[in-house]
Amino acid sequence: MTTEPIQAAPLLEARNLTKVYEDGVKALDNLNLKVLPGEIFAMLGGNGAGKTTTINTFLDFIQPTSGSALINSIDANQEPLEAKKYVSFVSENVQLYPNFTAMQNVDFFVRLGGQSNYERADYEHALIRVGLQREAFDKKLKDFSKGMRQKCGIAIAILKDAPAILLDEPTSGLDPKAGKEFTRLVGELRDEGKAILMSTHDIFRAKEIADYVGILNNGVLVAQKTYEELRGVNLEELYVEYMAGYMDETLESAVLTNDLD
Repeated sequence: MTTEPIQAAPLLEARNLTKVYEDGVKALDNLNLKVLPGEIFAMLGGNGAGKTTTINTFLDFIQPTSGSALINSIDANQEPLEAKKYVSFVSENVQLYPNFTAMQNVDFFVRLGGQSNYERADYEHALIRVGLQREAFDKKLKDFSKGMRQKCGIAIAILKDAPAILLDEPTSGLDPKAGKEFTRLVGELRDEGKAILMSTHDIFRAKEIADYVGILNNGVLVAQKTYEELRGVNLEELYVEYMAGYMDETLESAVLTNDLD
């Protein structure tokens, strides 16, 4: 008698997630996706595709029109404080205190996130791990580049030690060397069992590191591919193909329903 392995519950899950704004724009259209422990899900799509809206619903920055954003099976919009205990977030433009040093920012935000058992050596280890130079530890962030601030944000996310991580355009502002370091770091976090949902424009980085790649267009998940399915495939061409194909279907539907001006 063989026993089927027990599959872990998703740490991040969108269930029929829909967002329609007051002006009628549908930012998300019945989005369904899951991210299990030890997986990276990369969302690709142009501006306005729905990537950031998806992340914002998980953070309760935006209330969905219908559907659910679940973190560790907790509805992020019904129980936001409880859900946020299980997730860390790094935005495209990390907002930290410019007149605090890197070390002071890390200490403040890690404590704000509920962790109070760290010492300076722990902060130093995290900052070194994300690639920040030691001489920058005690310099004020007002003198930092965008990439250096991004590294501080990633260090804070690591120190919170939440099982799920949300990344919104995390390689924005990073030079190629830092981008490569980031890819290595995210791979390490995945191997530690973190569930990572990442929005990105970086097609090549997504193919390199993601276990799943989803292509969003006008709030619709028009394609989802596994790492194995993408081996030997030109993801850039696939991305253009799906985007163009979806636009053709949308145009045809509009013509048939007389929705065009």
